[in-house]
Amino acid sequence: MTSDDHPHTTTDIRDIPESDLDRALDLAYLAFHLKPADKTRRHHHDLLRECARVGAYDGGSLAGMVGAHRLTLSIPGGRLPCSAVDFVSVAPTHRRRGVLTSMLAGLWRRCADEGRPIACLWASESAIYGRFGFGAATEAYSVEIDSSRPLALRLAPDARPLRLIDPADAAEVLAPRYDATLPHRAGRFTRDRAWWRNEVLDLDGARSAEDLDGFGALRVVVLGAPGEVPGGYAVYRTRGPGDNRPGAVRVDELEAESAPAAAALWSYLCSIDLTTKVQIDARPADDPLLYLVADRDQVRVTGQEPSLWVRLVDVRAALAARSWASPVDLVIDLGDAALPANAGRFRLIAGPGRTTSWSATTDSPDLALDVRELAACYLGGSPLRRFVHAGLATEHTPGAVRRLDAALETAWLPFTGENY
Repeated sequence: MTSDDHPHTTTDIRDIPESDLDRALDLAYLAFHLKPADKTRRHHHDLLRECARVGAYDGGSLAGMVGAHRLTLSIPGGRLPCSAVDFVSVAPTHRRRGVLTSMLAGLWRRCADEGRPIACLWASESAIYGRFGFGAATEAYSVEIDSSRPLALRLAPDARPLRLIDPADAAEVLAPRYDATLPHRAGRFTRDRAWWRNEVLDLDGARSAEDLDGFGALRVVVLGAPGEVPGGYAVYRTRGPGDNRPGAVRVDELEAESAPAAAALWSYLCSIDLTTKVQIDARPADDPLLYLVADRDQVRVTGQEPSLWVRLVDVRAALAARSWASPVDLVIDLGDAALPANAGRFRLIAGPGRTTSWSATTDSPDLALDVRELAACYLGGSPLRRFVHAGLATEHTPGAVRRLDAALETAWLPFTGENY
C-alpha cells in the first residue's frame, strides 16, 4: 500500500471497469516493484476481477486503485460481511496528492452500499493505516521447532491414524474441521471452494518461486479415518538438506480439535526424515503448542507482530453484530476523522443474551477514544487498558476500562493465519 499526505486531489475517483484490469495490475506491480510470472499474473487478474475496485484517474491514466475482496469474517459470536482491502497502489507520480484518501472515501461508500460494516487489510507499511481508522486487531507468532530430535510432549498425542491425502481432494475433507474453528476464533475468513483451491491449496501453482524458497510440492496430512470429520490436519511443504542449509518443514496451516490432536500433528511434522527444523509463519498468540511441549527450548518464537488490521466502517452495526462476555453500560466519546457519522458521544449497553444498544447521548463520557483503538479491541485481541496506559485513550470514570475489557473478552484470542 502506498501513502499520501494531503486531502485534496484533482483526480477522478470512479469504479475500475474490467477492461482496465491489466492496467490496474501494471500499476500494482509498479508500486510494489514486482515482476510476476504469467501464471501468477493470471491468478491476480482473476482475484481482482472479483473485487470491488475503486480507481483514481488523471485524464486517461489510472493513477491509483483500491481493491476489496467481498469476504465474511468471524467475529465474537458470529460472522460479518467484510471488505478485505487489497491491491492498494498509487503511482509514484501521484503520491502525496490525496489520492489514497479519496479512494478510501470511495471504498467506504461502497461498504455502505453493500452492507459491509467492517473492512480489513494486511499492512505492508504499518505507519500508514491508523490515520484511516484501522487498528491492529489480531496478532501472530512465527515459530520454529528443533526437530533434530523427537518432539518432547507433556501429554499423549491423539492415537487416531494419520494419513496423507491428495491436495486435489483436500478441500472437502478439511473444510468441516476449519469451519468448526470459526465460532471459537474471531478474525478468520469463511472459505468457498475457489478460496480453498486457489488461496489455501494453490492447486493452480500460482505461487512464485521466491514464495516457495526451494520448498517442494504441497502436502496434506489428516488425523482420523476416512469418512469422518478429521480431528486435525496440516498443510505443509518440505525441503531437503543442501546449499549449506538443513532440511526443513514449512507449515502453511495446522488446525486441531484438541491439544492431543495438535500434539499428534506436531509430532508427525517433527519426525519427517531428512529434516531438522519445522517452521510456521503464523500461529495464535495463545497457541497450545507453547504449553504442551515438555522442553520449551525446543520450540522458539522467532517473531511476534500484528497481522490483520480492522476498520469499523459502521460502528453501530459492527457492535450490534458481536457477542459480549459480560454486561456493560458506558458512555463513550468516539472520534473518527474520516467517517464523521461514527463520531460523537454514545451510550453502549450490551451483554450476554441481549440486544446491543449504541445511541447518541449528551451524558458525561466514561471513556474517550478514537475509532482506531475501538477497532483494535473489537475482536477481543487487544484490551483497551493497553491504550489507556499508552495515553491513546482516556478513562474518565474509574473502572470503566475494566468493565469494557471484561465485556469484549473472548475465550480464545482472535487469529488470522492467511494473508489474502
